[in-house]
Amino acid sequence: MKKKYISMLLMAALTAGTLAGCGSSAGNTSQKDSPSNGGGSSTEEGKVINVYSWNDEFMKRVRAVYPEVKKTSKDGTVTTLKDGTEIHWIINPNQDGVYQQKLDEALLNQASASADDKVDIFLTETDYVNKYTDAEADVAMPLTDLGIDPDKDLPDQYEFTKITASDVNGVQRGSTWQCCPGLLVYRRDIAKDVFGTDDPVKVGEKVKDWDTIKATAEELKAKGYYTFSSYADTFRLYGNSISQPWVSPGETVIKIDQKIMDWINTSKEWLDAGYFDKTVKRQWNDDWNKAMGSKSKVFAFLFPAWGIDFTLKPNWDGENGVWAVTNPPQEYNWGGSYIHACTGTDNAGHVKDIILSVTGNKENLLKISKDYLDYTNTKSGMNEAAKDSKTYASKFLGGQNSFEYFAPVAEKIVIAPLSAYDQGCVELIQNSFSDYFQGQVDFDKAKANFETAIKERYPDTTGVQWP
Repeated sequence: MKKKYISMLLMAALTAGTLAGCGSSAGNTSQKDSPSNGGGSSTEEGKVINVYSWNDEFMKRVRAVYPEVKKTSKDGTVTTLKDGTEIHWIINPNQDGVYQQKLDEALLNQASASADDKVDIFLTETDYVNKYTDAEADVAMPLTDLGIDPDKDLPDQYEFTKITASDVNGVQRGSTWQCCPGLLVYRRDIAKDVFGTDDPVKVGEKVKDWDTIKATAEELKAKGYYTFSSYADTFRLYGNSISQPWVSPGETVIKIDQKIMDWINTSKEWLDAGYFDKTVKRQWNDDWNKAMGSKSKVFAFLFPAWGIDFTLKPNWDGENGVWAVTNPPQEYNWGGSYIHACTGTDNAGHVKDIILSVTGNKENLLKISKDYLDYTNTKSGMNEAAKDSKTYASKFLGGQNSFEYFAPVAEKIVIAPLSAYDQGCVELIQNSFSDYFQGQVDFDKAKANFETAIKERYPDTTGVQWP
């Protein structure tokens, strides 16, 4: 059964003409026609490439490695290519579904939009990539329609990232420069004070599994420190372990996995025990940001590579070398930005070229890893980086090579079953139970609040099933 909100938001555009039906012509674009290979597209390309995203991360990667970039405007909204084509960066915040709302509105207008207003590239996160790679909606073009053969052109990508970007038929409809295994990132000064050492191997033994880290949390508490800033910090480890999707294909009932209940129970226990800072509620707010500062008593955070560069580093107000990485208590993946060619694009040649440059060129990916500390989507490249502590030493991490720790985690990641409802479920389950953790509502009220909130976010759902 087709999900109603996808039908409403996306299928309307299909019936208006398969979103201007540019998929077939895109398939005629060969590698030799790509701009960076000195050729022109086999069909005339548009003059504006509209890219929808929620931050400037992708823009920075394109500017860093795409050889056709000439300049970017001072305000960062327009990048001009050497052939005069302009990339227009359309940024909307991810929180509360705002980005998806704006993207969906643009997709609804895709068939009737003028050439310069059409969506050419859009990005998704793991939490909602499933919605846009849906085969019936057909808003994310199959890579093969662009002239990209995933087996031949993207053979070095981590398999789980290719699966994540594919529809239920196994057709890959996106690509990513990122692989997002997560680590435990800790304060060396706190480790020395509590454990007498800041050595990553020895600290890793103190946090190697949940039972061990719980005992370690008592040691940290005795010295006046918090293990993590918030119950939200541990959510991804549990959420990545669910055995069933939030909403199964063809169904409309939201099913709460037992792993989510385990997170709820453990979070309440840890908060009451004093292992979290009670003043920090959730993530992506001022309190959470301050917990990463030098005056904080928080020992560690659980972050993938982008979290270190994009979140921790800007919030740190001390010297380099205070933070280090080690193994997490459980392997997990957090995030990943997937690049999609939008059906109806009038810039298929440029879009293909950009996707291959940013996600399929090993040297470019290694440059991104070196410049931004991203753990990039090249298996052979990341194995090389893990062994090259000179080239990939992180100044922020005091010369430590984080890839040495990321690589073994990446090899063990099995992607959790996805659904189109993931972002809302992930956000609202945490929001609803935050009040319970803080003692403001009881457990049953938190459940009821989640049921109300999720119905408002997704009106087509017909109920919530608790374990």
